[in-house]
Amino acid sequence: MREFSLPALYEVPADGNLTDLIRRNAAQHPDIPVLGRKDPAGRWQDVTAAAFLSEVRAAAKGLIASGVQPGDRVALMSRTRYEWTLLDFAVWCAGAVTVPVYETSSASQVEWILADSGAVAVVVESAGHEAVVESVRERLPHLKHVWRIDSGAVDALVASGTDVSDAVVDERAAWANADSPATIVYTSGTTGRPKGCVLTHRSFFAECGNVVERLAPLFRTGHSSVLLFLPLAHVFGRLVEVAAVMAPIRLGHVPDIKNLTDDLQGFRPTLILGVPRVFEKVYNTARATAQAGGKGRIFDKAAATAIEYSKALDAPGGPSLKLRLSHRVFDRLVYSRLRAVLGGRATHAISGGAPLGERLGHFYRGIGFTVLEGYGLTESCAATAFNPWDRTKIGTVGQPLPGSTVRIADDGEVLLYGEHLFTGYWNNEAATAEAMADGWFHTGDLGTLDEDGYLSITGRKKEIIVTAGGKNVAPAVIEDRIRADALIAECMVVGDGRPFVAALITLDEEFLPHWAEQHGKTGRTVAELAGDPDLVAAVQHAVDEGNAAVSKAESVRKFRILPTQFTEESGHVTPSLKLKRTIVLHEFAAEIDALYRP
Repeated sequence: MREFSLPALYEVPADGNLTDLIRRNAAQHPDIPVLGRKDPAGRWQDVTAAAFLSEVRAAAKGLIASGVQPGDRVALMSRTRYEWTLLDFAVWCAGAVTVPVYETSSASQVEWILADSGAVAVVVESAGHEAVVESVRERLPHLKHVWRIDSGAVDALVASGTDVSDAVVDERAAWANADSPATIVYTSGTTGRPKGCVLTHRSFFAECGNVVERLAPLFRTGHSSVLLFLPLAHVFGRLVEVAAVMAPIRLGHVPDIKNLTDDLQGFRPTLILGVPRVFEKVYNTARATAQAGGKGRIFDKAAATAIEYSKALDAPGGPSLKLRLSHRVFDRLVYSRLRAVLGGRATHAISGGAPLGERLGHFYRGIGFTVLEGYGLTESCAATAFNPWDRTKIGTVGQPLPGSTVRIADDGEVLLYGEHLFTGYWNNEAATAEAMADGWFHTGDLGTLDEDGYLSITGRKKEIIVTAGGKNVAPAVIEDRIRADALIAECMVVGDGRPFVAALITLDEEFLPHWAEQHGKTGRTVAELAGDPDLVAAVQHAVDEGNAAVSKAESVRKFRILPTQFTEESGHVTPSLKLKRTIVLHEFAAEIDALYRP
């Protein structure tokens, strides 16, 4: 199939904007908890729809009193926390446009985003963030205000806005219509400077309205809840934020994932949003714990049963009686405990950013926790395809967002059309014209559509490797399979113009100590272990698993274990964890050359 679309389930209000959502919630569900926030003692406290509207209006008054005008850009640089969502809606109530900045951004990145967007104000979280902004402030002539959350930014805004009337806020909140910019989200920048994607209120209405309608059983007001630990500077995080408010369902924020298990068990969400690495770590940690307690074989058998059970759900006749009985036994022994780790109430998750893989997809569905894979980009306001809750096809990223169309071009590129798409790159007409040729957004991703309109992503056009023998290789498939191994942190396939495909591999810092302890090698560094025969054999096993998914010509023949990590701090990955391949190729050129020496 070359093209597939679904009818819209939600009609975008022509003259509305996102501030309508919080006013509607306060009017229709004033006492329903729509957010949860932690008190100083670490206990979750409910925030009702009426209370949230009141807090947003008070903060918006402060922005207005400070001189923020309709259409002005206000930047937010913070980890994921309650104040992020509060200020996001306050910016919109002031008639302004939110510009997210990753809290890990460097001074040069901050300077570029604030300068390019023309931000007149920025709210940062910490003294460190404030120092970064101040270090470049003399080159930001439009920037008039810097507020800091952990030194009372919200209270300061509320205090400064006491003389602003409710009528003024109402007028400002009604200033934007559906086609007004709501936010400018800058891409991660795997190559070159980040580009600012202009997403309108229409983009979010079309996106979130259709997501909530298509996944209606997961967005039940007064029952459902979601815990957000993704960065709100990433468009996927904003999808969660706006969709939760639109439904509305209870939304909680977690600034980091160090204590994610405790936060999940404290908040007890019914829906979890994450990226594949989170679900991989939950699985790998559970397996390592079972092995350390002498129950590794039981866990592995339970995992195999879960996978077999999930696959049987898609087969004629479903699971056999014997399989159902085994599944029931393991549900008591293993699966119920894994669900408890996820908070005990969650039945579904939505995953994006990278492929989850069929093995983990079937494993999680088999334990009673279905991970719905989706696909999207900043330019598509997050999910442009996702698996429906009632007709999941594991191994695909689902069907198009209702009201949109996915087309596969002659060269295999995925093209998109719909109301949810961005309107262009800020201050960059040339890039906009290139990306939106013929009225379709050209994603740069390669994919296929099956007979039911389910999309599978097979790689990136710009990442295609052409070996010396002329074989075209899409790295994503084998990299994702190799990376699924608990021991592997990152894998980058190389081989452009070379006689065969090879790979650079880094090891998972959290899992490596477990592996070392199991093999009597505790205390040894990655550099010391890099040539260890047992470790090399374990990595080879992961590579073999990856090779099983591709042809012989595409398989990894040799690999090099690097005594380092690909991190944002090292400059090898973006804030959304995408590899900066050009930089890795340059910095590890010697290691790559060594792979091809006789």
